[in-house]
Amino acid sequence: MGSLLNVAILTVLVATIYGPVYRQLTVLGVFRKATCGARLAEQQSFHRIEDTMQCEDLHYYKPSHKIFTACEDSVLPRFKWFPPLENFEGPGDSTGSIHVIDPSTMKSIRLGFENFSGPLITHGIDVLEDPDRPNAVYIFVVNHLPNVDYYQVDVPVQDVPKARSQIELFHHVLGSNTVQHVRSILHSLIVTPNDVYAESPQSFYVTNDHFYRGGFKRQVEDLIPAAKWSNVVHIQLDSLDSGQAETGVDAKVALTGLQNNNGLGHGQLKEEILISNAIGGVMYRGRANPETRNVSILDEVHFESSIDNPSYFIDPYHTSSDDASGYVLAGLLRRIDLVKNRADPHGKDGVMVWYTRRNATKEGGIAEWETRLIFEDDGTNIRSSSTALLVPIEPKPEEMKKAWLFVTGFVSENVIAVEVVL
Repeated sequence: MGSLLNVAILTVLVATIYGPVYRQLTVLGVFRKATCGARLAEQQSFHRIEDTMQCEDLHYYKPSHKIFTACEDSVLPRFKWFPPLENFEGPGDSTGSIHVIDPSTMKSIRLGFENFSGPLITHGIDVLEDPDRPNAVYIFVVNHLPNVDYYQVDVPVQDVPKARSQIELFHHVLGSNTVQHVRSILHSLIVTPNDVYAESPQSFYVTNDHFYRGGFKRQVEDLIPAAKWSNVVHIQLDSLDSGQAETGVDAKVALTGLQNNNGLGHGQLKEEILISNAIGGVMYRGRANPETRNVSILDEVHFESSIDNPSYFIDPYHTSSDDASGYVLAGLLRRIDLVKNRADPHGKDGVMVWYTRRNATKEGGIAEWETRLIFEDDGTNIRSSSTALLVPIEPKPEEMKKAWLFVTGFVSENVIAVEVVL
């Protein structure tokens, strides 16, 4: 009897440990091999958008039918200086650019800066309609600057961080060729910023994807699901008119208890905020409370790869029986390889793009998630993916519903677009 009890206990322990460990290894891509080329059907249309290097994030702005993004202007600097990849060799003095992509022409237009000269080491962004000028938008951009307090001394101080990341706020009149710098935003709670979710020009959320900027403890954050040390911070600005980055910035922690808070996205409803646990392959649907400035989690969706910046696709051609609206998330085919590839300009990082939506079941009308892989590439057409979004294509009679899938990555050389069936 005792031996049977011991076997039962051992079985429970193995099941308890094996399930989470197996899932984590699956998400990291340990068991997954890159395919021999891209999984593109012969009939699929494919475009490579020129002058769109290492654009971490994309946002489709429906009123103008344009995609906004922030990119680097050359490929090599990111492999020397990019704090999110623990690349700290420097010098961290490059200036990226803000682009507008036209899905109709598949062309990218580079916007000239007004009142801004850089540096600008780009990461996550958000785009928000100007409440006072409907023909204009505000653009929030994460900027990973080096910390001058660390590099200006002969012997760097150990407790002083190498990076001093902040948020840049720009203003753009739709149709113009320039973007005007409004102000910089810096606060001690903005530590390892990854992405931005804007409520208004003076109110936004930002993720700190790690508690530690580097070293062994940061690796623990990535490998141990229980290391839920990252957070989401809410920022409230007193004024947009400030020449000092730290002036008039009020910040508070809005959410804790999640691992590797990473990409943010706007969901189906106004106050729905999407948060990704990148290393864990989990998207959380949350609700932002404008009164308390906190975020509460509603539910979560699990994926079989790492994921990053989530987006929500609204099907403008939906019917009561056919609605293709859903969430789109991009990730890495083998996240496990990023450690050795992060500083290698010649590395190859494959991608996976997921599409998920609610599916009402026949039993009791209980809603469940229906998730499928809509794009995969071994790194041949695009290296890395951190954001994917869908732009609708007007359906033709008797044809399946389609959309343009735009994909970009933090070390990709171009944004790509491929036609997919929904």
